[in-house]
Amino acid sequence: MRHLLALILLGLMLSACGLKPLYSGGSTGAVASTLGTVMVEPIAGKNGWLMRNALNDRLGSAQSASAKFRLVVALDDQIEGFGVRADDTVTRERRTLRARYQLISLTTGETVLDATAGADAGIDVVSSEYATIAGENTALENLTQRVADQIVTRLSLYAGGE
Repeated sequence: MRHLLALILLGLMLSACGLKPLYSGGSTGAVASTLGTVMVEPIAGKNGWLMRNALNDRLGSAQSASAKFRLVVALDDQIEGFGVRADDTVTRERRTLRARYQLISLTTGETVLDATAGADAGIDVVSSEYATIAGENTALENLTQRVADQIVTRLSLYAGGE
């Protein structure tokens, strides 16, 4: 009986905490509706192309006529070597992708969100230059996906608080 009473009491306390699902309402909810009105500006370079495609896939690319927000993204992509042998050859690299993004309201021109996101990955440097370059490219593709997820999560939190 005590366990049942404790379970009921816990259920009542949990319902009073004020938490609500971020994506409540599905595709017609506030968050999905807001994300669908974000137009992603072109981003320079190969990493920019990958990032813009990843963001458009997650947001549902808005047509310029239906857009209410403009997302401007600036990327910083760095590769640095570490794990140096006695003969000064690099055995490991770290690829770091950082994004500074701004969400700008098209009606007011005001920047409503200004934030950063980033991720990094380790790459083994092997004797085959082709394999090392392939590893660097794969790392860039994976980092782009992770950073795009971070950006969309932050945009969702903004949209949920509107």
